[in-house]
Amino acid sequence: MTGEKGGSYRELFAAPGAAAFCLAGFVARLPIAMVGIGIVTMFSQLEGNYAVGGALSAVFALSYAVLTPLVSRAVDRYGQRRVLPTAAAVSAVATLAMLAGVRFEVPTVWLFVCGIPAGLMPTIGAMVRARWTQLYGGTPRLRTAFALEAVVDEVCFIVGPVLSVGLSVAVFPEAGPLLGAVLLLVGTLALAALRSTEPPVQPHTDDRARTNILRMPVLLSIVVVMVAMGVVFGVIDVAAVAFTAEQNSPGSATFALALFATGSAMSGLIFGSRVGSSAPTRQLFVATGTLAVLLCPLLLAGSVPMLTVLYFVAGCAISPIMIVATSLTQQIVPPDRLTESITWTVAGLGVGVAAGSALVGQVIDRTDAGTGYLVAVAAGILAVTCAGGIHVQARLE
Repeated sequence: MTGEKGGSYRELFAAPGAAAFCLAGFVARLPIAMVGIGIVTMFSQLEGNYAVGGALSAVFALSYAVLTPLVSRAVDRYGQRRVLPTAAAVSAVATLAMLAGVRFEVPTVWLFVCGIPAGLMPTIGAMVRARWTQLYGGTPRLRTAFALEAVVDEVCFIVGPVLSVGLSVAVFPEAGPLLGAVLLLVGTLALAALRSTEPPVQPHTDDRARTNILRMPVLLSIVVVMVAMGVVFGVIDVAAVAFTAEQNSPGSATFALALFATGSAMSGLIFGSRVGSSAPTRQLFVATGTLAVLLCPLLLAGSVPMLTVLYFVAGCAISPIMIVATSLTQQIVPPDRLTESITWTVAGLGVGVAAGSALVGQVIDRTDAGTGYLVAVAAGILAVTCAGGIHVQARLE
């Protein structure tokens, strides 16, 4: 995965409006990492249990996975400015209604009813990547832009939960998801207002409109890879908290997670600034294989310092996978389905996080934190298997 330099990150922002949509996208993207964990924390603070909060968070995650591709399909057909404000408003209002229901102790079923439209949250990462594609499509700078977005995603998935949990614990139980709803609305409206960088609506044929984009085998395999990556993220978060608690050092979990994110960000910045000399499918296979190998030593961690070092090392394999997966998606899908296609990959990541968190929680409850990393290893094997299938198929064509 080596190659020539592909341009500096400073050059990306030479285009008018690039910095503005990148900042707006960051603000609007934080909520996807805040609301789910915020719901769980809220119920743990109010009722001292995780059952209802976990179930409601799962409903939100599944609703997001189903609804957000529909939002992106509408964006591809009608444009970001016409679709995003409405979708964000529906999601924010539903989230606020759910929080009000919790505060006023309405029947639990109504909370789940609110949790469904709350999942109409737009996939802002896909919207921002579509804008980068509009600016730099067909140039080496696009890979650099996707690398930057991978780093931003990583920051959001680390900062979002910490911010949400911290507010819900330190301020009041509903504070985390409440801030998430506000940031979603503010950031999305700001992004939609930036019309100069909005991608134009592409001509859309009737045949494509009737075709499920996931019928493309390569795209479906990429989505599965992203689901596996999400599972890894979920395990990394939950197991870090459990492991450090077992070692009587619960505060160390934040440091371990920060180093995991740092490793990912560093590798992403380096990887994205270079133009790969090998095929993207081979790069994806090598990157996922590297991750699968680097996850295995987590099973042997015997202390918090050792775990922290292993987190940093494993994190170095994350961003290259995200970058190549997005670049490969951009190359294989029709231009009029780009936003929807990227959304499916991001939705897969979110579903994986929810599934990984739930599954590793069950494993840890029955065994210990160290054993929980088996879930991450299994997800890594799934990722490299799918990536290998993509590479083999590409070589046969």
